[in-house]
Amino acid sequence: MYAQERQQHIVEQARAHGRVEVLALAHQLDVTTETVRRDLTVLERRGALRRVHGGALPIERVELEPAVQTRQRRFEAEKRRIAARALEEVPDAGTVLLDSGTSTGALAELLPQTARLTVITNSFAHAAVLSPLPEVTVLLLGGHVRRLTGAAVGQWALEALGGLCVDVAFLGTNGLTADRGLTTPDQAEAEVKAAMVGAARRVVVLTDSSKVGEVHLHRFADLDQVDLVITDTTLDDEHAEELRAADDAPEVARA
Repeated sequence: MYAQERQQHIVEQARAHGRVEVLALAHQLDVTTETVRRDLTVLERRGALRRVHGGALPIERVELEPAVQTRQRRFEAEKRRIAARALEEVPDAGTVLLDSGTSTGALAELLPQTARLTVITNSFAHAAVLSPLPEVTVLLLGGHVRRLTGAAVGQWALEALGGLCVDVAFLGTNGLTADRGLTTPDQAEAEVKAAMVGAARRVVVLTDSSKVGEVHLHRFADLDQVDLVITDTTLDDEHAEELRAADDAPEVARA
């Protein structure tokens, strides 16, 4: 089994039986107890399980797509490191697309006062952070604003993006796998993200490692459309290897 398949099996077993045990899972899956413990750690970080002595208990997910306030509190240190690494990809002068989201928001907060850029974003929150910078021109995409994420979506945003050609797009994602690419729960956000990918010469994805191995309903990009994935150092080696082995795989940086 791939790591994603093992972890899905573990979650299903936990929800079916009320708990899982490390030794029993190692026997069922024909892997070492160390592999099972790594899987449980990944699943706990994603909020699917709670580790206990000798195993784990299930956590039923109430939020399939967490609100932005919830996401801001998750993996804050990791997102700051990811954003710091992403600063290296910002051109000295030029045009940048900044997707809505907390990882891209961390990048917006790190842009220096001396930055000379045109930044296009579909996030009111990002625009508010960037507008005081003296040498940054902020273009705000219009459309319907999703209350859950604060992202502007819909036809107005898509029409504006259709006429753009930018240097770099910095995107977030809810899920990233080698076979399914980049995914998100909402169709309207997926359409805008796909349009951002199409408008950019270079695509950089910012995502904490809890999103790697996750698959959501709507795909907005394949891996071969991405130039660089920036994640954190807790990305497990198995998921990292799956990404590297994919056809036309992007560079993966762990910050």
